[in-house]
Formats: sequence, structure tokens, C-alpha cells
Amino acid sequence: METKINKNIIELGKNVLRAESEAIDSLKSSINENFENAIKLILNSKGKVVITGVGKSAIIAQKISATFNSTGQLSAFLHGADALHGDIGILDKRDILITISKSGETEELLKLLPYIKHVKCKHIAISGNIHSTLATEAHCTLDASVAKEACTNNLAPTTSTTAALVMGDALAICLMELREFKTSDFARNHPAGSLGKKTLLKVGDIYSKNAIPAVLDQSEIEEVIIEISSKRLGATAVLDKENNLLGIITDGDLRRMLRKHKDFRHLKAVNIMTASPKTIKPEAMAVEALSFMKENNITQLIVAEDHKALGFIHLHDLLKEGLG
Repeated sequence: METKINKNIIELGKNVLRAESEAIDSLKSSINENFENAIKLILNSKGKVVITGVGKSAIIAQKISATFNSTGQLSAFLHGADALHGDIGILDKRDILITISKSGETEELLKLLPYIKHVKCKHIAISGNIHSTLATEAHCTLDASVAKEACTNNLAPTTSTTAALVMGDALAICLMELREFKTSDFARNHPAGSLGKKTLLKVGDIYSKNAIPAVLDQSEIEEVIIEISSKRLGATAVLDKENNLLGIITDGDLRRMLRKHKDFRHLKAVNIMTASPKTIKPEAMAVEALSFMKENNITQLIVAEDHKALGFIHLHDLLKEGLG
């Protein structure tokens, strides 16, 4: 059955964004002495930050905890319901507990209050009601109150969860700035991401996975062709008897040889190689190798050190790592 649409869908969507934007803007007044005290509590803590909530607030707590971990603050997520069934054991007196609740009267979180006092850990509340039980029992309360939810019926958690999330982001980024958390630190926590690979991944981490195509300078052309074909890197290193690197032969060199010589049986590797090939050291960053290849319009580099060929790194290797 087809439903008749009488309302302006685009305007409805804009109304939601407008309501959430206004809620975020109103939070500026919450960045006050209480916020500063919360930051100081965390900075002075010798333990981790445990963040808990129930329902949608639990999802927000999980995200804030993940943000803390990725920006240099050790953190753990604790579901409010699971906490009552043994998981509260994760909490230590050195820790900071952050509770998230719009009403500040969430039953599961209120049941944690006696344990918090027993453990003697510091408690920060993020609540939409600064006069609630959680807020008044906490060592520090951050006001995340909103005028209304974006939901037409003012029921579904929307602006309230956004407000809590933004408050968590403000905490995380302030801690990050105060600790002078650098790009390299961020990358260490994201080794599989693009940023992590650009700042951590080295040529030496990649090239060893490839075969090492190599021929002697006096090798026959047939041997050169077989070596390039079998190793599937589109090139081979050319070495002398002491295994010193003399040059490189690529697929392109073979094509140029065929155009220039009708009979190449008398030729040796040394006759068609490119002498003094471009190389890169294993300790170089992988992103440097990519940039070097692009600048020189080549697809492979010999990894070398002290005139010795250690292996090859190919453009495809770098693209596969997501560096392109």
C-alpha cells in the first residue's frame, strides 16, 4: 500500500539538524569550572577512565571510551547492566568513573553508587539534570542538558545523546592537547589506518615479502627474460661477481632492446641494463618510496644498502597498503 506523503521531507531533515546544532551550541556554557575540574581529575589520575551508561547512553559511552584510547587516554567501556553482574570488578581506586545519563536517575547506575564509594574512585557525571542523584553524588558534574529532543514527540534520545557525545569529545581533545599528543602518537594507535601506515610503515616492512630477481652482468638475455618473468616484478637487478649492484633491467629495457637489435644472442645483461639505478634504503618510509616512484614515473625500486641489492619494492605493494 502506497503511503501519501504530505510533509516536506527535506525540511523535516533540516529541522533535526537544526535542533541538534542548537543543542551543541548551548553546551558552550557547560565548558566551565566543572569541566576544568573534570580534566584535572583525569590528568591527575594514575589509572584508567571507565565510562558507563545504559541504553543509548551505553553506546555513547562506548564511543567516547574508544576516542579516549585513540587519543592517548587509557579507557575502558563498562555497560551499566553488566557492571551489576560482576563487571564492576574492572574498577580500581586509581580510576576515574564517568557515568552518562540524561535523567541522572538511571536505576542501574544508581545501584553503582555504593560500590563507587567503597572503591573510593573519582566519579564524573555527564547528565542532562544537574540536580539529579548521579549529578549530586559525583565529584564533578558536566551539564549536558538539552531543551528538547529532535524527535517530534520529544521521546527518542537524539539531541541528548549528541550532547553527551560532544561533551566526551571535548574532554578527549582537551586531554590530547594538554598532553601534547602528536600525529605520530595518534598513528601508533592506528597502525592499520592510512595515517598509521604513512607515519609508521617502512620499506623494510614490505620488500621482504617479494622475491629478489637478480642476474649477473654477464648473464645471457634468455636468462634475464626468465628471471624477470619468473619473479613477476617487471625487473631484475644486475650484479657483479661480488654481488655488488651494477644496474637494473626492466620490461621496458627488453622492449627497447628488441626494437634496436634484430639478433640479441650476442648481448649480455650489462649491455642493456640501466647503470646506477634508483634505489631506496630499507629504513626509508614507505610513503617516501611511493612519492619517489611517482616523481620518477617508475613502478619499482631496488631496496639497497652499501651497494648490495636487498630486494624490490613495487608500486602495487604500496597501493595494496592503502598509501596511494
